[in-house]
Amino acid sequence: MARYRVNAVPVNPKDLPAAAHITSNSPDWIARARALTPLLAAAGPRIDANKALPPEVLDALHEAKMFRMFLPQSIGGDAGGAELDLPTFFEVILAIAEGDASAAWSVAQSNGCAFSAAYMAPDAARAVFGDARAVTAWGYPAAPCHARPVDGGWRVTGTWGFGSGSRHASWVGAHCNVCDAQGVPLKKPDGSPIERTALIPRSNVTITDAGWNVIGLRGTGSDTYTVKDIFVPAAYCIVPRGMGRDQQLPPGAVPEEETERRENGPLYRVSPSVAYQAGFSAVALGIARAMLNDFIMLASKKTPASAGALLRDNSVIQARVATSEARLASMRAWLLQILRTSWEEVSRTGVHSFDTRVALRLASTYAVGEARKVADDAYDDCGATAIFEANPFEQRLRDIRAVTQQLQSHSMHLQTAGQHYLGLTPNTRFF
Repeated sequence: MARYRVNAVPVNPKDLPAAAHITSNSPDWIARARALTPLLAAAGPRIDANKALPPEVLDALHEAKMFRMFLPQSIGGDAGGAELDLPTFFEVILAIAEGDASAAWSVAQSNGCAFSAAYMAPDAARAVFGDARAVTAWGYPAAPCHARPVDGGWRVTGTWGFGSGSRHASWVGAHCNVCDAQGVPLKKPDGSPIERTALIPRSNVTITDAGWNVIGLRGTGSDTYTVKDIFVPAAYCIVPRGMGRDQQLPPGAVPEEETERRENGPLYRVSPSVAYQAGFSAVALGIARAMLNDFIMLASKKTPASAGALLRDNSVIQARVATSEARLASMRAWLLQILRTSWEEVSRTGVHSFDTRVALRLASTYAVGEARKVADDAYDDCGATAIFEANPFEQRLRDIRAVTQQLQSHSMHLQTAGQHYLGLTPNTRFF
C-alpha cells in the first residue's frame, strides 16, 4: 500500500534550475504509440465489456511509458518523466485512440493529473510518481468536498465522480474547497473559493459507485470514490493549477499556484487544461480516423442489396470520403499548428499568451465536432453492417458520442472564444 512519507518545506521555484526538456518533435514516442494500435484494437471489445483496461494492455502502456509523458524528468531513473512537448503528446494520443478510445482517454487524463508533480516537493513527487507503474487519476466533486486545516496537513472529506482510470491508478486526486477549523468554506477577495487538491493512495479511498453504466468510453472505468475525514499531509495537498483564472487577476499579480511551482520547464508554464484540450481532441480525431479507415476497407468489399455496385463506386460515397479526409486532415493540421506555436512561445518567453490559449480552446472544441461528423457519416454509409457488435463501428460510435458529451467538447467554449474575438471579456475558467 502506498504511504505518505514527507512533510516538505516550500521553496521559491526561482531558486531552482530550469528542468531539461524535449525541445523538438519526438518521432520515437509516436512510433511507440502506433506500435500499440493493433493490440489496443484487438482488446477493444474486452475493454468495453469489462469497463477496464486488461493486464496485457496496461503492461504494454507502462512498457512504452505512456503514463509518464508529462512527468518531470527530475523524478529520475527508470521512473523519470519525459516532459514531452505538446505537439508530440497530441500525436501520441491520436495514435492510441485509433486503437481504443478508452485507453487513449485514460492515458490523456492521467498525464494531465501528472502535472501535479511540478507543484510538489521532490520527495513527495517521488513518493507519488516514483514507481515506474505509478498512475494518478482524479474526478470532479459529486458533492461538497472540503479540506480543513490541521497540524501538519489537512482533513479531507468528499465524493468525486468521473474518476477516469481510477481502476488502474495507484493514487487519486481530491479537489476540495478549503474550510476554516469550523468547516466554513473560505473565499478569496473576489468571492471565488479557495481550493486545494489532495493526493491520496488509491487503497485509502472507498469506491461508492463502480457500475460506470454509460454509453461509451466504458473502458475508462470512471468510478465514483469517497473519503471521510482522512488526514493528508501538507506536502500532498497542492494549489490546483489555475486553468485560466490567472487572467482574472489584477495586472502584475502572481497566481497563487505559481508560488508553489517547483519545475521551470516549458511544459509547466502552461495549464493542465491545455493538456486535456490537446488530449481529448486527439481522442475524437483518432476514433474518427479509425472509423473512416475501416469504412474505406468495407467500401471495397460490400455491395449493398439495393445496388449493383460496390460502395466505393458510388459517387456520393466518393465525395463523402473526400470530405471526411479533408475534415480530419484540416483539424489535425490546425491543432498541430497551434500546439507548435504554443510550445515555441512558452519555450522562448516562459508565457503562454491568452490569444494562443483562446485559439487552442477554439480549435480543440471545433475538432471534436468535426470528428463526430466524420464518424456519423462513416457509420451511416456502412448500412446495417454498422449495427453488429462483431464489427468495429458501433463501439466507436458510442465512444465518440461519449467524448462529445464531455465538458471539454461543450459548445459554450465556442461562445467564449467568440467573446474574445469580439473584444468582450470571456469566462476563462476552462482555459
